[in-house]
Amino acid sequence: MKVLREEGPQELGVRTGRAFVRYGRVIRSEGWRSYASRGFAKLSQLAAVHRPSMLVREEDALAADWTRPGPQLASPITVKSGPIDIAWIMSPPGKESGGHQNLFRFIRYAEDAGHRCTIYLYDARTENSISIPDVRAMLAASEAFPDLKAEIRNYSAEGVHSSAQAIFATGWETAYPAFLDKSTARRLYFVQDFEASFYPLGSESLLAENTYRFGFYGITAGGWLSDKLAREYGMKTAHFDFAVDAERYHLTNTGRRNEIFFYARPVTARRAFEFGALALGDFARLRPDVTINLAGWDVSNWPLPFEYVNHSSLELSQLNKLYNRCAAGLVMSLSNMSLLPLELISAGVAPVVNDGPNNRLVSDNPFIEYVPASPRAVADRLVEVLERPDQPERAVAMSQSVSNTDWRESGKQFVEALERAMRG
Repeated sequence: MKVLREEGPQELGVRTGRAFVRYGRVIRSEGWRSYASRGFAKLSQLAAVHRPSMLVREEDALAADWTRPGPQLASPITVKSGPIDIAWIMSPPGKESGGHQNLFRFIRYAEDAGHRCTIYLYDARTENSISIPDVRAMLAASEAFPDLKAEIRNYSAEGVHSSAQAIFATGWETAYPAFLDKSTARRLYFVQDFEASFYPLGSESLLAENTYRFGFYGITAGGWLSDKLAREYGMKTAHFDFAVDAERYHLTNTGRRNEIFFYARPVTARRAFEFGALALGDFARLRPDVTINLAGWDVSNWPLPFEYVNHSSLELSQLNKLYNRCAAGLVMSLSNMSLLPLELISAGVAPVVNDGPNNRLVSDNPFIEYVPASPRAVADRLVEVLERPDQPERAVAMSQSVSNTDWRESGKQFVEALERAMRG
């Protein structure tokens, strides 16, 4: 296999050192949540340091008996009018954590609507183990996170501040401290994906799934999650629509394109990296003249049977230039749909996405190329998109199709759902 260009870090020669560098980068980039959820047991053995096997503290998982909810959940606070005092419980953010970036976007919308927000960082290891100055520095240095007024604190057994009127869980592990908190604040759940599917059937998938039975009011990313949680778990739900930042992602190339893009996330199982690699291997056999761009993670340690350009993890400001070189973009989404398809469309790229209600119920944009989950079918569709005689004209039409799609409208939907839930 020949790699056309390497843009990731130099590979270290010593296996132990390589493991420490790789795992350390995951923690810095995506936060402790992504690190722990992948179960990096090898690092624990190398470092001889105890690491938790789950994202949730064991004592919290034990105490949260959803079949007998505590008295603090019986009569939640109602705010008939005016601003709402909101406590957000989340795992520590990382600079490349797309889930945290989107979460911060909606906290900003809540602040813009006049609501007061306080962020609490929950760590499965121990209380007060997170450096708030370090988190603040990371957020300030990143172009992906909006500026917030919210104070950031460590979550401890003392719970959220006494004046809090709403508590938002933001990931399955944070639903446990939210459930157990002694505050009578109303419980809400910011749900971006069906997180029980992130794990093989077992303890973590069960503990994640149980959080949808906690009785929280769910505000979900897209309609698929809202429908699924209401239908299968009896949750009261509302949703906001996916959108795109057209100032960041937009059409600049109106000519013919002879490159494709793959959202390559080998460390995120739901992005089906190996499946995508099978399809791209077939595509490369059919069209060996086309440049295949991989971005999302440094894949230099993964042997791939085709030539590719390894862009690793790009800054957001670098993506539009790359997108505008590509005619098609392969984005695999096995749970809730990724944000990338609409971003690609805005840049004139045809997203090739595995078909399924988890994707179609999020966006019905006619320019999304939904394909049966067959590697050969995916390869064939990539070729069809690339060889369309009207490819340049279609890129313009694609971009125009999302020109009126704005995250501010999604923010309005979110705030309206929050206020409906709080007004009683």
